[in-house]
Amino acid sequence: MPVAHDYSQESPPVLRDFLSYHETVRGHSANTVDEYFLDLRSFFRYMKQKRGLTDHTDFEEVSILDIDIAFIRGITLSDIYDYLTFLSRGRNLNAASRARKVSSIRSFYKYLTNKAKLLNENPVQDLDAPRLKRTLPRYLTLDESILLLASVDGKNKERDFCILMLFLNCGIRISELVGLNVTDIRENTLRVLGKGNKERNLYLNDGCIQAIHSYLTVRNMMTLDHEPALFVTARKKRISKAGVHKLVKKHLLEAGLDPEKYSSHKLRHTAATLMLQNGVNVRTLQEVLGHDHLNTTQIYTHINNEDLQIAARANPLAKERMKKSK
Repeated sequence: MPVAHDYSQESPPVLRDFLSYHETVRGHSANTVDEYFLDLRSFFRYMKQKRGLTDHTDFEEVSILDIDIAFIRGITLSDIYDYLTFLSRGRNLNAASRARKVSSIRSFYKYLTNKAKLLNENPVQDLDAPRLKRTLPRYLTLDESILLLASVDGKNKERDFCILMLFLNCGIRISELVGLNVTDIRENTLRVLGKGNKERNLYLNDGCIQAIHSYLTVRNMMTLDHEPALFVTARKKRISKAGVHKLVKKHLLEAGLDPEKYSSHKLRHTAATLMLQNGVNVRTLQEVLGHDHLNTTQIYTHINNEDLQIAARANPLAKERMKKSK
């Protein structure tokens, strides 16, 4: 697991205040705050080198502790586009990575303008992000999902089966799954702590309830009164993301499915797809998945090929044929 940087020691006051705002006020995770820090540190290192304000030729050695609001006010939109070119040509970053850095820069300037009131106008308001190639999520079919669940066996079968059931039925994220505690189970609901520390309650179907009860029977025999985590390892500690990834790959392989093609996140895609294919509307799915924006959820609406086929057949010209030549 990546180690978070100590931004309090490596950031100038103006950046430190921004990071603290996202951590304490917005409630963003340590990983998210760390990404903001790394993205903006890279940006300011580039700007210092561009302005000739550092003796270091090694990019990674450039200190940003002297960055202040006066320096930031002198940065133009043209500078930022030059930085994006540097990321593309000098760093060989793909469009998705560059788009994330654009998002960090936008968020920083929005904070300076609207929250800290250190800028009168936001110079990056019209900043364009790199165009991303939109790809459809990869997912298991219903038959493949059933095959995966049927393949679960072995020492930790109750735990692993329960984990796969929650992925495939509830569509939770891996970070949400490993963060679950026993107290998050409340009769037929599951309390999930999602991105930005946003809490949501998911209703459990009979299959999930049965899987949880079977697993808890085994877990309780391990006498884990001191451990709050729902899913634990043989060492009686909370299971890690790496541990979940490993068991998912293991069971995919045992089911005859390609572990390089699918992952725990693909099981979340599978849950979303199966729900849509069986009548769940997109707004309800948005709530289930914990998406902030509907357009994030709407990508799944493009997956249901059966609906597209019905639409094609419904066209009144569908039965027209070309006349044969005489």
